[in-house]
Amino acid sequence: MVPTGSRMKMAETIALQNARALKRLEKALPAIFPAPVLTHALARRFTPPMPRLAVDSYWRIHPLRADRLARALAVRTGAPKGWTWRLASGRAKDLPASFRMPAAPYREKKFALGPGFCCVCGQPVFRFGWHADLWDEGPNRKAQWHNACVTAWRFWVAPSDFVRLLRRVQQRRCAQTGGRLWKTAEVDHRVPLFQVWRERRDTPWPQLLDYWGLPNLQVINRDVHVQKCADEAGRRRRRAGKTANDLVEA
Repeated sequence: MVPTGSRMKMAETIALQNARALKRLEKALPAIFPAPVLTHALARRFTPPMPRLAVDSYWRIHPLRADRLARALAVRTGAPKGWTWRLASGRAKDLPASFRMPAAPYREKKFALGPGFCCVCGQPVFRFGWHADLWDEGPNRKAQWHNACVTAWRFWVAPSDFVRLLRRVQQRRCAQTGGRLWKTAEVDHRVPLFQVWRERRDTPWPQLLDYWGLPNLQVINRDVHVQKCADEAGRRRRRAGKTANDLVEA
């Protein structure tokens, strides 16, 4: 056990550190600042010392809000004219190498909107990486990501990192069987991403993003996941065999 004196000393150290951080935060805070972010920052065990860190911390702790917001902002922007979902080939290094990466037209050089606009959703980025201009200062020309979109991107490319959160969303019930979720439960895409690429790639953007976001995610028990993957692999083999037969007959 940790001695009582050591615990007291640690608590005093944290309190002193937070007092200094709060002083820095209050000094750097503008007259207008998002109230939910400030409330979150003051409730943390370790107070963020700068407004930008407070905003970053807020979105990190609310990945589902970030997911919804990023997709909503993308709807507001819409797809650039002439864009289609493609994968990297040859020298096209700005394209995703795999269909597992989210479709993101504004990350491509041809369609990038430049500094001051988010490379995920295409909307202007304002002070502190915020998505609304609360300060009437216009876009931040030094930024190309919303803080919310940073968190949403992490959620899309590595949903398994958020399995504990998703388990709570499902009330710890398997999305396929309705039974109790075991410790070995895994995050799964309801519609497999390979199927999205093969059969649904013409879905208008940004509706495509729903396949990486919460609407297409589920937590299921490992044995159910194994069987689902086996069924999907079987369908892929049958489809490949049918395609080969069609080519032979042609």
